[in-house]
Order: sequence, then C-alpha cells, then structure tokens
Amino acid sequence: MADTKAKAIKKTVKQAVEVKSLTDLRVELTQKQQDLLESTRSHRSGELVNPRVLGRIRKEIARLHTAIRAAVLAEVKESK
Repeated sequence: MADTKAKAIKKTVKQAVEVKSLTDLRVELTQKQQDLLESTRSHRSGELVNPRVLGRIRKEIARLHTAIRAAVLAEVKESK
C-alpha cells in the first residue's frame, strides 16, 4: 500500500515538474497561499460556505512544495 502511494506521489510530482517550470510553481504556490489566507479569513467571519475548501487548498500547497523540491533536486542533479 505504501509503495503504491509512493508511486502515485512520484507520478504527480513528475507531471507537475514536466508541465511547469520552477518559477511557475513558485508563482502558483504564492497564489494558493493567498487563497488559503483569504479563505481562512472568510471562515472565521462565517462567510465561507464550504469549509472543506481549506483542507483542499492546504493539500494543494503541500503538493506544490513537493513539486518545487523535486524540481530543485532535478536541477542540482543535472548541473553535476
């Protein structure tokens, strides 16, 4: 089970790295972090209709962090 999950993560990271450059990933990360901040504010004020959005955004941010880390490691590997 853990092996399957690891393969799925690697596949997701490869797709994200292949499609987008490192700067694009960082820009998207900044946008998602801003979305999370705004959604959190809305949730605290009672305006957010679906609070599950918060968890989904957090997971997207984590995936972006993983993709950025993989892209950085790939660049280092290529430069050597």
